[in-house]
Amino acid sequence: MQDYPGIMTLAQWSGPARWQSELPHSRENHAFVWITRGQGRCLLEGLRRGVGVHNALVIPAGTLFATDLGKQGFGLVCTIPPNTAVPMPDTAQQLRVRDAQPQAELATILESMQREDNARRHFHDEAMSAFAALLGVWLRRTMIDAPTPPRPPASERLVRAYAALIERDHASGKPMADYAAALGVTPTHLTRTCRAAAGMSAAQLLTQRIVHAARMLLEQSDRPFNLVAAMLGFRSAAYFSRFVLHHTGETPTQLRRKASATAPPTPASHTSTFRGVG
Repeated sequence: MQDYPGIMTLAQWSGPARWQSELPHSRENHAFVWITRGQGRCLLEGLRRGVGVHNALVIPAGTLFATDLGKQGFGLVCTIPPNTAVPMPDTAQQLRVRDAQPQAELATILESMQREDNARRHFHDEAMSAFAALLGVWLRRTMIDAPTPPRPPASERLVRAYAALIERDHASGKPMADYAAALGVTPTHLTRTCRAAAGMSAAQLLTQRIVHAARMLLEQSDRPFNLVAAMLGFRSAAYFSRFVLHHTGETPTQLRRKASATAPPTPASHTSTFRGVG
């Protein structure tokens, strides 16, 4: 995995298949997303939001999120490894940048990063880190100038806590009811709250995270199916295969064969499921 900041288009970052961005998941790097065309929806820490032109999304590493900006959506994404000195917020942020001056300042920084990345001259990594530091300054200034948001209601805090638990434990095999118990609420209350905040039930949010992890392991690695099943907390490979077929319409073998025929393998670091796996 690249150990210094990078720049890419939104399409490159999202991946060639729509499920890669539209199903809830996380990344190992911080991401700063700047949208310059189109509109759509995103899911940040379990909360569904509308996004559009001149919106910035700040997604810390390990944060549960999903994006759906459609075919017309365009933007740039700066990825920042957590071990760099660039300060990033601890929680996901959505900034609507309406003033022309900060828009122009941000465009200058991102365009400079693109030129540097294309040129690949000596000390490229240092230059990219310097531009990312400037981006961090821009971000802190913009957050300070933005109106102070009201304290989120208890329902939003509950969904954010549930999203964090999903991201941490989605490969454990625990049912949704166990997450509700850990949060001190009933499954019915958690489901009702998730429907209002995320547009899906608590069980659906958990299931979609598992489906993303399963597809990443099946389509972008050559691990045996029984190992993949065990890594995701399934009792047996047969149960895992039925789960995949039910939620994707294809068997694990079909998913892997189709992925192999259409694209080269992608490094497994794109999702938290792969952390620490040899």
